[in-house]
Amino acid sequence: MHYLIKYFFILLFIFVLACKNKEPASSIIEETSIDLQMIEAYNKGLQELDRGDVITAAKKFNEAELLYPQSKWAARSSLMSAYSYYSQNYYNDSIRELKRFLKTYPNHNREDYAFYLLAMNYYNQIVDEKKDLEPLLEAKKHFEYVIMKYPKTDYALDSDYKIGVIEEILASKEMYLAKYYIERKKWIPAINRYKIVLEKYQTSIYIEEALHRLVELHYRIGLIDEAKKYANLLGYNYQSSEWYEHSYKVFNKNYKKLSKIKKKEKSLTLEKIKSLLKLSNE
Repeated sequence: MHYLIKYFFILLFIFVLACKNKEPASSIIEETSIDLQMIEAYNKGLQELDRGDVITAAKKFNEAELLYPQSKWAARSSLMSAYSYYSQNYYNDSIRELKRFLKTYPNHNREDYAFYLLAMNYYNQIVDEKKDLEPLLEAKKHFEYVIMKYPKTDYALDSDYKIGVIEEILASKEMYLAKYYIERKKWIPAINRYKIVLEKYQTSIYIEEALHRLVELHYRIGLIDEAKKYANLLGYNYQSSEWYEHSYKVFNKNYKKLSKIKKKEKSLTLEKIKSLLKLSNE
């Protein structure tokens, strides 16, 4: 009986030991299996993206992320899903994926790209700034963030260029609204719009015209000193501009007549010189 009990415990010990040895092997096999499934889903996503089926591609990247969320490939899969949507103009889906990425993987080493792509999603939705300002303002906000947080990246360089384009568009909107008010003889609202161009968009191509319009409008409503102030500002900075010439005409009504007389005098002088040269050759 003693030997039987001893023999039983030996068998039990061997059984427990065998179970322990099986657990890591089972875990390794399972982990390898998930890893392979994740890689397969990721590669399938790349294939579908290459084929142009971005919806299926995005779903495959999401599948890869869910299969192995602890893997470094999870964050990459999330970004690739966002890019897939972006590549075929599914901007709202891409924005949703990017916001989820930034929340799920804070301080990731591709965070700079995620913010840049987020800005580009809004930027590419700019269709008619006269009706919808939201894409413009959202794009500008995110481009500014990229410049502030990642100033030494290529993304920051392109963001700076894109902000310049956005500011030109915003300035053009103010010019459009000012013209709208002028057509309805609403001088003060028009003046305020041109002032916005001066204050916010000083590097835009509209700055010279905005200064001239301020000269015109202030002169029209009898604020001559204010008109002169803007004329002086225009002359000091853009004396060779056609808009400075237009502003000069506001204060010098005979400018056009004088200009014609001078051109006529110049023409007569040239004719006289030609005549003298002709005589000297004879």
